[in-house]
Amino acid sequence: MKLAALFSGGKDSTFALCKAMEEGHEIKYLVTIFPERQDSWMFHFPCVELTKLQADALGIKQITGKTRGEKEKELDCLKEILSKLKDIDGVVSGALASNYQKKRIDKICKELGLESIVPLWYRDQEEILREECSIFDVMITAVAAEGFDANWLGRRIDETAIADLKKLKEKFGINIAAEGGEFETFVLDAPIFKKKIEIKSFEKKWDNKTNSGYIEVKSVRLIKK
Repeated sequence: MKLAALFSGGKDSTFALCKAMEEGHEIKYLVTIFPERQDSWMFHFPCVELTKLQADALGIKQITGKTRGEKEKELDCLKEILSKLKDIDGVVSGALASNYQKKRIDKICKELGLESIVPLWYRDQEEILREECSIFDVMITAVAAEGFDANWLGRRIDETAIADLKKLKEKFGINIAAEGGEFETFVLDAPIFKKKIEIKSFEKKWDNKTNSGYIEVKSVRLIKK
């Protein structure tokens, strides 16, 4: 099938894209929604502006839209964009276990006569995280849960980081795959990328009151592989 991929630049949307391609689907477009507020219910906020570099690295056309991030209303932008894509058969997304997210994407697809494809749905989340980080270069771009601190910002997710995430899960009950919004990620390199992304410098933005923060990228470039 010809698909549009809902793409935030994070580990799960990238992995879902990989899986769809492995299954023989053609990815016609990357669809990225830019929320105007950090606490969007549906859409990724940190470093979303850098997805244009990932689109370049993938060689896939990106279509973007903006939303105010208001609950329910923020889906109108997504539906409007998808309704204009007359050459697709379905939509692939990286939902893991969020019924809130999946139900709303399924509803839009049904209304538009599109197939909703969710390759990662209800798979073992630790297994997915390990598989993602064995083939991707993944950076944590934001954290927002008890147990995290500013040292997590900009950290790569590797086996050591996964072990630390498991400790936070045991102590604070976080979702190890961040399905509850505990952290956000950005993929710097993947097997399907024709180029890789190098973040040369960034600034950490931390709020002690909310025990949350994100990175603001100052210098970044694409590198040939």
